Amino acid sequence: MRIQLVAVSTVLYCSALSSSAMAEDASPYGEDVIIVTGEKAERPLQETTASVSVITGEKLKRENIVSVLDIFQRTANVAETRGSAGFSIRGIDQRGVSGGGDAATATIFVDGAPVFQNILSHAPTDLWDVAQVEIFRGPQSTLQGVNSLAGAVHIRTSDPTFEWSAKTRFLLSSFDTRQFAMAGGGPIIADELAFRVSAEKRDSDGYIHNVTRDASENPVDSASLRAKLLWSPSALSGFEAKLSYHHFESKDQYQFPYVDRSVPDYHNDRTFAADYHNHVDMNSDQATLDLSYALGAGLSLHALSTYSDASFYRQFDGDFSPASFAYSDGTGGHENFTQELRLNYEGERLDGLVGLFYSHKTRTEQSDQASFSPTPTNTIAALLQAAAGFDAATASAIANLYTSVLPLVPVDYDTDFSTRTETTAIFADARFRLTERLSLLGGFRYERERNKVDNEAIAQFAGTLPDPTAFGPLAPAIAGINGGILALVQDASGSAPPGSRTFEAFLPKAGIEMAWTPDLSTAFVAQRGYRSGGNSFNIARSQLFAYDPEYIWNYELSLRSVWLDGRLTANANAFYVDWTRQQTQANFGNGPFDEHTVNAGKSHLYGFEVELAHRLSPAFDWYASIGHVRTKFDEFTVDQGSITDLSGLQFAYAPKWTLSAGANLRFGGGFNANVNASYRSAVYTETTLPQSSYRVGGRTLVNARVGYEAEYWSLSLFANNIFDEEYDQYVYNDFNTAIIGAPPSVGLIFEAGF
Repeated sequence: MRIQLVAVSTVLYCSALSSSAMAEDASPYGEDVIIVTGEKAERPLQETTASVSVITGEKLKRENIVSVLDIFQRTANVAETRGSAGFSIRGIDQRGVSGGGDAATATIFVDGAPVFQNILSHAPTDLWDVAQVEIFRGPQSTLQGVNSLAGAVHIRTSDPTFEWSAKTRFLLSSFDTRQFAMAGGGPIIADELAFRVSAEKRDSDGYIHNVTRDASENPVDSASLRAKLLWSPSALSGFEAKLSYHHFESKDQYQFPYVDRSVPDYHNDRTFAADYHNHVDMNSDQATLDLSYALGAGLSLHALSTYSDASFYRQFDGDFSPASFAYSDGTGGHENFTQELRLNYEGERLDGLVGLFYSHKTRTEQSDQASFSPTPTNTIAALLQAAAGFDAATASAIANLYTSVLPLVPVDYDTDFSTRTETTAIFADARFRLTERLSLLGGFRYERERNKVDNEAIAQFAGTLPDPTAFGPLAPAIAGINGGILALVQDASGSAPPGSRTFEAFLPKAGIEMAWTPDLSTAFVAQRGYRSGGNSFNIARSQLFAYDPEYIWNYELSLRSVWLDGRLTANANAFYVDWTRQQTQANFGNGPFDEHTVNAGKSHLYGFEVELAHRLSPAFDWYASIGHVRTKFDEFTVDQGSITDLSGLQFAYAPKWTLSAGANLRFGGGFNANVNASYRSAVYTETTLPQSSYRVGGRTLVNARVGYEAEYWSLSLFANNIFDEEYDQYVYNDFNTAIIGAPPSVGLIFEAGF
């Protein structure tokens, strides 16, 4: 296989840390060194060959970053997708590049616990009292497994310490946005047992008004409570235990806040007219137990147990209008338990780890909805030719006449859906120093997954069929079509037999690293990633259809460098990805619900990230990044009633260019300022023909903050999107609606603490 390494990438290194951040990130490597932990071993950023962007607690504060979604907008080769519904890494949507499959391609972890990928807009990903965020670009399959083909996001919250501390924040900003938060803790038993608690309440009226309900269309109402214990018993030197519990709940938020594009200036006159209340109420609980024991001689034993449980109630309007024609009520839940046991070793020539992993997760969802689908005109015409003997022109004329009377097929639809997935794995990762400069890199993961899907559906026609007697001599044909419509609806009812699939995958990793000088190193790594297969439920046919795993080979070149006596860092990664057996959602002709996942072809992508950070003086530092990715489906044919060739199309939400930059100023007397900007080029929001109809333009966002900091308090004024950039994130042509980017906002933050 020919390897084309066509780009170079870099990782941002921020060396200006506040004293509080230094305390949180203190390590044997020194206070000014950023430590990466997402690869299950503590390692300085400059010794990490994977492409990782690290956002420290200090950067979260100075850029007023509230949620992980804010980070996605400012990171090279990372992009937000439809509203707050998800993200893409290197052009790969975390839900799959073309909508198929059930497993994620990238996962967010909070203190090691995975967040359910299909509830990200309501998940506990706010960044109050967070010590560090690490965004890994590229497959993390060796260490993380099945749900990390595109990358992984690790959020590490602040740990308890044996010194008393407390902090609080009050935030007021546009759209009646309010945040109150506090955190603090200290020792319970000196040098042995410590605690930390944090709480946050956020509210906002949002910036979209529903003219039918006279209410906000995208409000925020969330609350978060976290408690952590740290136990380091003096009687057992080297042992440490961290227990954490996090409760998060949100109300009224919806992941797809649309506006009406028929309004002449819809970016400023932001309205929506749906009568049914689009919202999701979410309750989430997460617990982790992290045990570590230093055995001596470079060996340490680690055990991480996580448990997550989330339940939700969801409503949405299906017709996007004041009419009560289509709507849905749904409830559901997610539950996940993971257990990892790991042995780490740090030696003079060998660093590495070996571990075992187990996961058991379930997902349930019940829905009751009134829906509709366009009357399948082409299907009716084909049946008239085959069953009644009409010629093509006559059959088409009758089908069009029928569709003019019944353009939409109304259906009352109830579903009961559940999945269960059990995963076991063994994994290893190591670095062996052949010489002082040359090292070999390697690892593997053997993973076995068993998943089960169960689905039951009840569908009933909910309208009035055309009266055959009104069509004169065509009455028999119209009566036959009526029977066909009822049969199509009946096909959507039924209980598909549970489908169970078992998959095994071997995921190797190999590479070589050369340290040319203490401040300059390069590495090349090849790694295999995969996403498991499963069973996809076709609503229109009330059947399960099996699909197979998809695989990638990722080839990556990295550069790590430090210049100007440590004041400038320039890090880079270049990648080429070869993708086979790609999972995609395909439609089979009988309306929009006649679809399921298939393995449709192969593709490739390549690109780079470049990120720089320069501390000119204690009073000024700047940083910048650039990301580039090119994606292409090489073979992509689907059966959509006829075979459609989508080869040559680009991935959805794969911006070719992402750029960001920022600067920090620290004036005398406690005054400080930050300005930052990000650019994302145009993207296609769908993988379908013609793709040009699903293009949304690029956007540039500029944010700024100025503040004053005293010993125990600070006051800041901030502004987001200060140049009023008007942009769409998604356009829904069928209903002439769009998901738009947030308009300008200004706010004030008061913080105090010790």
